[in-house]
Amino acid sequence: MSDPLNINAKPTLLCIPDISGFTKFMSDTDYELSAVVIPSLLNRIIYANTLHLQVSEIEGDAVFFYKTGSLPSFKDLILQCRKFYTEFYEEIKRLKIQYKDHEHVQKIPDILGLKIVVHYGKEIGSVQIGKNIKLLGEDVITAHRLLKNDISQDEYLLLSKDIMDQYDENTLERNFGWGELKDGDGKYKHIGIVNYSYIDLQPLID
Repeated sequence: MSDPLNINAKPTLLCIPDISGFTKFMSDTDYELSAVVIPSLLNRIIYANTLHLQVSEIEGDAVFFYKTGSLPSFKDLILQCRKFYTEFYEEIKRLKIQYKDHEHVQKIPDILGLKIVVHYGKEIGSVQIGKNIKLLGEDVITAHRLLKNDISQDEYLLLSKDIMDQYDENTLERNFGWGELKDGDGKYKHIGIVNYSYIDLQPLID
């Protein structure tokens, strides 16, 4: 009998905008504020999606986007990630104004930030659970593991070598105007060494 996951396996772009400082924010602010702030920020990220990425899961402090079929251009991919980041901070500005009288409102930008991981898997399986699509495969695990790395910045865009390799060298840019891609790698249990490039996002709002 054929495995339905193999039938459904497709090359897939994976993108995870992840809110950093989530646990500290939940513990340092009251429930009234955190219950409004986190959903508002996640919603802003989802509505900033201009590449028609699909949402697989909302993971408490992150949105797990994916896209099968043709990839966006490298330029459009970078612009999308940039938009996720800038819209995140526009929402923080809005929340600070709306809840200006709340004693903990100034902690929002002091604690919370955004990091974005983009990865590519050649064989990503999918199954429907209720109304949601659950993605399965080693590269799904890799994408999540890449959120744990040795990058010194708190807010960054990380592009795995697997996604970078999908683009012709002539279309790749390493200097985006606000900064330049640097190279790094991480060693992960059961996966091995994963190479990636990354760039600090904070200059976009400084």
